[in-house]
Formats: sequence, C-alpha cells, structure tokens
Amino acid sequence: MRWHPHGYGGQRRDPEQVKREGWREQGVLAVSADDDRLTWPERELVRQLGEKLYGPRPSDRELRHD
Repeated sequence: MRWHPHGYGGQRRDPEQVKREGWREQGVLAVSADDDRLTWPERELVRQLGEKLYGPRPSDRELRHD
C-alpha cells in the first residue's frame, strides 16, 4: 500500500471540471477564444478582453503583419 500526500495520486479532474470549480469558487473564468459553444460575438468579446489584458496572441500578430 502506498501513501500519497493530499493532492497527489488518485484521479485527475476533467479540465472542464477545473474551469467550472474555478469560476464557482474563485470567480476565475478560463475560456478558449475558439470554444464552439460560444457565438461569434461572444468569441470576439473573449478575444478583445484577452488582448486588452494580455496583448495579442502570437498567431494574431503574425496575421496582422502580412
């Protein structure tokens, strides 16, 4: 029998579950700008918020310089 410290070993949580719990428990939202569940205006809003907070994505910069 092996002993694992709390948080180690066992089953990994599904990434969607981690995002859901982050939102519900801490008010942190992790959203992909390419999430198919969002409409185009919603994806565009996510992209604009990301650029405002963190700057353009490398792939966006490359497209704009061409």
